[in-house]
Amino acid sequence: MPKMKSKSSAKKRFDVTGTGKLKRKHAYKSHILTKKSTKRKRNLTYSGLVDKADAKNVREMLS
Repeated sequence: MPKMKSKSSAKKRFDVTGTGKLKRKHAYKSHILTKKSTKRKRNLTYSGLVDKADAKNVREMLS
């Protein structure tokens, strides 16, 4: 039986840190930016971590 493929979309969206945590980007930073405040846009720039509840599903998509 062939190997299972990992999800290409997940490979593009998530990174695994050195300690094994899952890094992600924030949503709502791609368009309609004029009505959003500068502070809000700036805070969306920084990466976040995948929540513990979702980590299992994300790992399965990456493996």
